[in-house]
Amino acid sequence: MTAKELVLDFYKNDLLLRRSEVEPFLHDDLIIEWNSSKGFVQMKKQDVLNLTDELSKSYVRSKMRITHIIAEKNKVSIRYSHFVKTIENPREEMLLAHFFVIWEIQDDKLFRGYQMSQFS
Repeated sequence: MTAKELVLDFYKNDLLLRRSEVEPFLHDDLIIEWNSSKGFVQMKKQDVLNLTDELSKSYVRSKMRITHIIAEKNKVSIRYSHFVKTIENPREEMLLAHFFVIWEIQDDKLFRGYQMSQFS
């Protein structure tokens, strides 16, 4: 599997709501440096898995609308909008945020992520 295919598989619909499907994508030494409209956060593998658990408590559906993806060797850049459906209103899709991420792949897993986001 290429680095680009790996990243595309990671952003499949609903995957981020299922810990058992997220975990195989994550390198044990994963680090994400995330700049958001709320500030800077650094996350490790367990933090991402905890976030997945939290998302699954609030949302019944998760969809990424990818607008750009560029790959070069073991690095992949992706730009997407994240849409969700809440437990309270599963019929209405809402925009959660816009994201841009540069991923570094190592051992066929997500190793380093440099992410920026802006809430809708």
